[in-house]
Amino acid sequence: MKILVIEDEELLRINIIDYLKAEGNVCDFASTFSTASEKIAIYDYDCILLDLTLPDGDGLKLLKELKKLEKTDGVIIITARNSIDQRIEGLSLGADDYLSKPFHLSELSARIMAVVRRRSFKGNDLVVFNELTIDIQSKVVKVREETVTLTRKEFDLLVYFVANKAKVISKSAAVTHIWGDHADMADSFDFIYTHIKNLRKKLVDAGCKDYFHSVYGVGYKFAD
Repeated sequence: MKILVIEDEELLRINIIDYLKAEGNVCDFASTFSTASEKIAIYDYDCILLDLTLPDGDGLKLLKELKKLEKTDGVIIITARNSIDQRIEGLSLGADDYLSKPFHLSELSARIMAVVRRRSFKGNDLVVFNELTIDIQSKVVKVREETVTLTRKEFDLLVYFVANKAKVISKSAAVTHIWGDHADMADSFDFIYTHIKNLRKKLVDAGCKDYFHSVYGVGYKFAD
C-alpha cells in the first residue's frame, strides 16, 4: 500500500514510517501543510495519516482540499486534539477514522488495513477475480488452488491493478504508487515494463488468463 504520513513531530513520524515500511508499505511524508497540499494534489494514496496541527496550517483544510479535488484516498486523522467537535467535523469532511495520540503502531496499522479494505475491496480480505484469488492480509496469491510466489513489488502491483480493474493506469501512476517519492529519481518509467512482464508470466504459468492489456503510449489496463 502507498501511504502518506502528514505529521510534523519528527520522532513520531519516523517511528510510524519505519513500522509501516517494515510491513511492506510504501511511505511518503510531509511535515508541513504546504508540502502535504502539493503531494495530495499530485499523487494518489491508499491511505493518508493526517495530523491536524501543522506549523503552517490546519489539517482540516487538507480534508477540504481532498474533497474539492474529488480524491478517494482513505484518511485517518491522528492528533493530540481530543475535541468531539473536531472529531465530528473531520469525519463529516470525509475522514474515514480518527485516532488520538498516543496510540500503538499495531493498532494504527490495523486501522489502515480496515480503511483500505472498505474503500478498495468492500471490506473483504479475500479478493476474487475469476480464477485469481488474493488474500490482502496474508499477501497470498492463488490461481485456482495453486499458490503463486510473488515479490513484494509484484504483489503490490497486482493489488493496485485489481483495485483499479478496467481503468487505464499510466506507467508514471504505477511507478509512483509502488515506489513513492523515490520514483522522482528515475530517468524514465520504462522499468515498470519488466516488473509487469515478470508478474504476468508468473500468473500465466500458474494457469491464469492474461488480464494485463498494454495501452499504446499510455500504460496498462487490467481487465477481462
